[in-house]
Amino acid sequence: MTEEPAGRAVTLGLNPALLEIIVCPQCHGELRGAETPHGGELVCQGSCGLRYPVRDGIPVLLVDEALGADEPA
Repeated sequence: MTEEPAGRAVTLGLNPALLEIIVCPQCHGELRGAETPHGGELVCQGSCGLRYPVRDGIPVLLVDEALGADEPA
């Protein structure tokens, strides 16, 4: 997983305004984009650390579809 470059957010092709308002459905923490070998994911910066996939440019914000911080992509 690639972390975002310093000073530049990874948007994964998503509208930056959308990324500013969506939050983790589990803990309501901030979500940040990260590139993966399979495309990308939104990583919770809050207490749960869940990772939500982005498929075909659409964030899948379902807790049942999320991966834990220690699970491989």
